[in-house]
Amino acid sequence: MTEMSTVWPVGLRGVTESIVTTYGPNDRWNAAALGLHAPDPDSNSTHKSKDGSDKQNKESERNTAGSYESGSAAVESAAESETGDKSIITATTWGNTRTRRNFHREGGGVVQFVSDPRAFVAAATTIYEVDEPVLDTAHAWAEVTVEHLEQGKRGGTQWERWAIQPIETGVIDRTVPTINRGFAAVIDATVAASRLTVPSYDTDTLLDRLRYFAETVDRCGGPRERAAFAQLDAATEWRSQLDEPGTIPVFD
Repeated sequence: MTEMSTVWPVGLRGVTESIVTTYGPNDRWNAAALGLHAPDPDSNSTHKSKDGSDKQNKESERNTAGSYESGSAAVESAAESETGDKSIITATTWGNTRTRRNFHREGGGVVQFVSDPRAFVAAATTIYEVDEPVLDTAHAWAEVTVEHLEQGKRGGTQWERWAIQPIETGVIDRTVPTINRGFAAVIDATVAASRLTVPSYDTDTLLDRLRYFAETVDRCGGPRERAAFAQLDAATEWRSQLDEPGTIPVFD
């Protein structure tokens, strides 16, 4: 049974990694990784946002506290984002991605929170299209509207920042939080792999990180983490850039 609401289904702090599905011109939903940036809770601002998102974040904290007492604290109402807007959740798209184009075309999407590393790797490193907006692996979701805030260029790559506002949300199932270093290594590995084609990042440094993440998954990951890293290998072929690839764990 899905619990419905109009506030974020989980507390957000720092950067929360999610998957967003956006409706494309081919009548399918494109799934991509999306980092949700919460305002800095240490900000000295005492103003509230015009759209009432500070109230929503407090409600989100109350909604999730019972099941996630050891997890995320929701965004504080007095926080201020980098753009000067108060208590908003933001996300940044990099390059001319499907997510960016669909945000402009449709004005929103469906953010979802997953714990399956295989789904995250598929969303972060491949063209991942589905027929329905909510993934089978989602624990919770939020239909959102987006508002373009600003844009610029960094390292030769165009970026755009968006305000993300939930309009309808649902919790499909509640899970007991666990910490697994293998899972965390898979998520970080998708970031390193995605930067291999960006000239402003040092390739050797990124390959060293990927080597370390592979070793971490080998030591600490379970079957899902190893399968996810194998997906990452196939999608990015990062090992082909190594001088001695045979010294790194391989996952089948």
